[in-house]
Amino acid sequence: MTDKLFEIENLSVAFGQNTPAVNGISFDIRRGETLALVGESGSGKSVTALSLLRLLPPLQARYPSGRVLYNSRNMLELSEAELRQIRGNRVGFIFQEPMTSLNPLHKIGRQISETLRLHRGTGGKEARQRALELLDLVGIRNPLERLEQYPHELSGGQRQRVMIAMALANEPELLIADEPTTALDVTIQQQILELLSRLQQQLNMTVLLITHDLNIVRRHAHRVCVMYQGKIVESNTTEKVFNAPQHAYTQKLLDAEPDGEPNAVDDRSPELLRCDSLKVWFPVKRGFFKRTIDHFRAVDGVSLSLRRGETLGVVGESGSGKTTLAMALLRLSSSRGSIQFQGCSIDNLKQKEIKPLRRQMQIVFQDPFGSLSPRMPISEIVAEGLSVHDINDPTEIEKRVVESLQDVGLDPSVRHRYPHEFSGGQRQRIAIARALILKPELIVLDEPTSALDRTVQKQIIELLRELQARYQLGYLFISHDLAVVRALSHRVLVMQQGKVVESGSVQQVFNAPSEAYTRSLLAAAGMAGQSGQ
Repeated sequence: MTDKLFEIENLSVAFGQNTPAVNGISFDIRRGETLALVGESGSGKSVTALSLLRLLPPLQARYPSGRVLYNSRNMLELSEAELRQIRGNRVGFIFQEPMTSLNPLHKIGRQISETLRLHRGTGGKEARQRALELLDLVGIRNPLERLEQYPHELSGGQRQRVMIAMALANEPELLIADEPTTALDVTIQQQILELLSRLQQQLNMTVLLITHDLNIVRRHAHRVCVMYQGKIVESNTTEKVFNAPQHAYTQKLLDAEPDGEPNAVDDRSPELLRCDSLKVWFPVKRGFFKRTIDHFRAVDGVSLSLRRGETLGVVGESGSGKTTLAMALLRLSSSRGSIQFQGCSIDNLKQKEIKPLRRQMQIVFQDPFGSLSPRMPISEIVAEGLSVHDINDPTEIEKRVVESLQDVGLDPSVRHRYPHEFSGGQRQRIAIARALILKPELIVLDEPTSALDRTVQKQIIELLRELQARYQLGYLFISHDLAVVRALSHRVLVMQQGKVVESGSVQQVFNAPSEAYTRSLLAAAGMAGQSGQ
């Protein structure tokens, strides 16, 4: 692999008059290889990738130094017309979030055909036939049916496959994949990455893989460039980077894999939550009169228990019923079956009757930026639950806000700032502070670390362990990241299609799974046969 497809020489990228986001980096991308660009959020990975095709906003981004050579042509000096001949044609780009990259108003077939029409002049039946071939190539079932659907009608994995089909439409030399699997389940992640590897061999394609998931890098990349604060601090073969990292930052990334285990639960700890034969069924209606012809069984006969100071991990693919189960347990959605909280039956309580219990049952959502109001300062966001539960004394509110922020490791002086002024990890700490301020007994954690870098994930896991030990909190922890589940949970429920297919202690489920589905989840996460420690 000595033939260089792209050569990046002393590239710097800045926005306005700010300090460069990318500062004097040099590397090359060789034909036929997979090069991984890794680092935490804000390290400059995506800015670098977008700069290769000059996709950054031209009125904001500038290039103080450097060259980006593609087949010996400097991309930074090409006209827009010349760049359009390369973008989507010779170089394909898979963006991080397919739902925001696909046009919600156009059907899938039209969106795939568009790139063929623009670059090859292909239209009509020929473009439709090529779109069908591409959907089949990326492993989408019933491609003829999918052509007539809109993006919102597809699952996350299907949308990502459509993005890959669009990027591959003109058989590019280079495919840039920017965090292509971040929000996907481990099994879908594995399918997408195996698909990219297979297509790379079939089409003799080069891949630039941008990710913060080192497990993916280890399994799929030939070489690695590690970025930190806009600079490349280490570059080598994957084997050498993982087995003998030279830079302290690389060592820190490799050491950031979730590890350890939760604090032991006292045998005398009382039961906090229990449900028996819980069902959440949604009616399927058809016909002019919208008669119910069937039910979608989102949660179908689930039973579980949780003690004070214990963490119950709930795992499974998207659509398995994890979040629906949590919403039903908190009485935020209708259900059938028995639900007991602190020994009292709550399944038949009216919303007015259950309101006093809400302060003892809190939830932390997956996306902290989406769950925090951008128009409210942190002090108001964290204190909001107090006013809902009729705690209106300003002195008491101020005291509790300060205590909650200190509990999650934030300086109370930041309470007058707004969510956009914080990093992803800090915003998640704010969301946890908001849940803690009411001094709850139970906290539902719905994918609280999925959008965070590994180093930040590790900090949040350690924080959650510390808070649990301090306040004897019960956690219902929902995640598709099995490494995080193993590090935080005492017991695990494995859900598939609304049912619990396996349950037990972390050691039992991770070391000796009895169900084929559990084994497939562990294998997809690269954890088959690993210790539970």
